[in-house]
Amino acid sequence: MAELWKSLPSWVRNIVIPVLVLVLAWNIIAFVFGVVGALLSIVIKALVVVGIAAAVVILVKKAAKS
Repeated sequence: MAELWKSLPSWVRNIVIPVLVLVLAWNIIAFVFGVVGALLSIVIKALVVVGIAAAVVILVKKAAKS
């Protein structure tokens, strides 16, 4: 592996490889934030639906008593 690294031109080692690493790291970070954001969105939507359902149950019980 070291021989392959040393056989590359200096501009590839100093410019191309770091740029590729940065692009790859950026894509991985964006993927992680996207997944976390999607999961949080699903959880928030579920909590809203549960809250609305609880409010409806409470209102129906109050209406049934009167």
